[in-house]
Amino acid sequence: MTGRDGDEGADEDVAGEENDPATGDADVVATAADCDTVDVALDDLAEGVATVTISRPDARNALDATVREEFASVLATIDDDDTVRVVVVTGDAEGKAFVAGADVGEFRDRDAIDQREVSERPRIYERVAELSKPVIARINGHALGGGCELAQACDVRIASTRAKLGQPEINLGIIPGGGGTQRLPRIVGTGQALRLILSGELIDAEEAADIGLVDEVYEPDELDERVAELAGMMADKSLVALEFAKDAVRASGQLGLEDGIEYEAELFSQLFATDDKDEGIAAFFEDRDPEWNDA
Repeated sequence: MTGRDGDEGADEDVAGEENDPATGDADVVATAADCDTVDVALDDLAEGVATVTISRPDARNALDATVREEFASVLATIDDDDTVRVVVVTGDAEGKAFVAGADVGEFRDRDAIDQREVSERPRIYERVAELSKPVIARINGHALGGGCELAQACDVRIASTRAKLGQPEINLGIIPGGGGTQRLPRIVGTGQALRLILSGELIDAEEAADIGLVDEVYEPDELDERVAELAGMMADKSLVALEFAKDAVRASGQLGLEDGIEYEAELFSQLFATDDKDEGIAAFFEDRDPEWNDA
């Protein structure tokens, strides 16, 4: 939680200097061009929307060290780019998965000390959850293990009917280690989370929607239309208002009710010092679309 007085969630080890709007898109494109496992498409779904695709089709888009490093670098560049207002995270269609999980081959020779080093935060899960901009998970296929945890870190989850989701780590003699034991109960409730985590059971997208793990489900040929529609609606909003709204809602999972309401009121009040508040009110009374200054 930050508000405008601070930027405690910034990743100084990855993020570069503050973005120049004139070169922001170029920075994102340049960063993505240096990646082997992560692709970025700008404005394909809607203006102001960056689609970040994890691309390891030969491994069903599984998360390995290279993916984690490149994904973090791309997210940091995007977070600094005010021309990007919404992020969509998805998996390469050739991999026939959103993210099939962590690369289990990397686990083979690790001991506890090695794993503690790999688990040092912020990891990609925290980077997604703490991004100042809305993040939509476009779950185009299986989201298992670390892939399910990555989806949980996103703000909204929209799934294809072909998707399956689950936390099968228990089958390997381990437990979810990317936030699944913490985020999943907050999303679906303790009982459903324990059912999935303790059994390793995989569920289809319809059941995932029934328990609240995903927010919407669409046929594969309708998925992009809905993701584009929702991302476009978000991207039309004030960037600073989007950031504050996400921050306030995220705080609800960390603060008690009274503290959360107080924090919301503070963020609400801070927005009254912005140009966008004045523009939004003026546009309302003049019956026109607002032209945001993002300040």
